Amino acid sequence: MSAVRSVYLSGPDVFRPDAEVFGRGLVALCARHGVQGLYPLDLQLPGGLTPLAQAQWICQANLQLVDRADAVLANLDFFRGGEPDSGTCFEVGYAVARGKPVVAYVPEDGSLAQRLRRRFPDRYGPGLVDPDGWRLEEFGLPLNLMLATTCRVVVGDAEAALRLLLAG
Repeated sequence: MSAVRSVYLSGPDVFRPDAEVFGRGLVALCARHGVQGLYPLDLQLPGGLTPLAQAQWICQANLQLVDRADAVLANLDFFRGGEPDSGTCFEVGYAVARGKPVVAYVPEDGSLAQRLRRRFPDRYGPGLVDPDGWRLEEFGLPLNLMLATTCRVVVGDAEAALRLLLAG
């Protein structure tokens, strides 16, 4: 892998109440490791756009940041339920399709089914079928196979993922 100089910081963190402050922390973390962090909220959304035009602008701007970056760090923790943020998943897929290395991070170890059971014990029991009769994916991977087999996944936080990425 060539030297990583810039990293796109993907994740649902842009929805946090402290998203801008949190993002500055991620960018500072990257700087401490000698790389440029590209955080979506660092972009200035133009005024006067309709909601649809805003959404289109944000999408294109984020994809351009992924294109600019040498690699992607992705927060793939559960978001608003038992799956990662769909926008983050799209960015991961886009980066993988563009041949960019992606390192994702989740906060706890275990397979996807184990993680679901731990986080949502009232919803997921010991079997491999949920209360609605849908099967749980169980390949021993921490995320859906499409994510877990196309990027490296680390248990930990953004710093743990960045260290793995920079280690090669």
